[in-house]
Amino acid sequence: MFHKEGYYIISISFIISVFAFISAEYFIVISELKYFIQFFSVIFLILILQFFRNPKRNVLPNNKLILSPVDGKVVVNESVFEKEYFKDYRRQISIFMSPLNVHVTRYPVSGKVTFSKYHPGKYLVAWHPKSSEKNERTTIVIDTPEYGEILYRQIAGALARRIVNYAKEGDTVIQGQDAGFIKFGSRVDVFIPLDSTVKININEIAIGAETIIASSNKS
Repeated sequence: MFHKEGYYIISISFIISVFAFISAEYFIVISELKYFIQFFSVIFLILILQFFRNPKRNVLPNNKLILSPVDGKVVVNESVFEKEYFKDYRRQISIFMSPLNVHVTRYPVSGKVTFSKYHPGKYLVAWHPKSSEKNERTTIVIDTPEYGEILYRQIAGALARRIVNYAKEGDTVIQGQDAGFIKFGSRVDVFIPLDSTVKININEIAIGAETIIASSNKS
């Protein structure tokens, strides 16, 4: 129901919200102010709960498909030069998560993790063109039997201050499983081979571990 990365924040938020609600009931005389504080405390708790929700996604792994690693809106779909790892051209598909989206990151493919690195950085808005190079981020590469190496990058946004990445070099991972979490709004870039068939377009909405973003042309 809720992601484990949110347990602490949810607990603290629950205590604060309950305290504010009860305090307003007993100590605020002005009715309008009392109701406003109680309403705000309830809305605050609801927002925190929805930030950390973790809906179950039933995935049947398929080596020929690349699934969206997150819920959100496609903001980039283009050929780019990937500087950090491949140092070559790849197709970049970027998915932006608003604060209202599910923030769980899921493995887009199955395979072996060959690279996993954290980069401290700035907190530009996640749709900024330089956010993938300047912001706090993690870079993960998975070696797959169908595509070779696939890279995805978790990028912190203006509100996010902590990226959680479960991928460790040498791990064998399964498509659709929990790969981490980015708190309070962010973006994920996926870099795939240029000859892959892209199945999603700019401004389309992707669902993590459900939406197919690309497929293989190999027979």
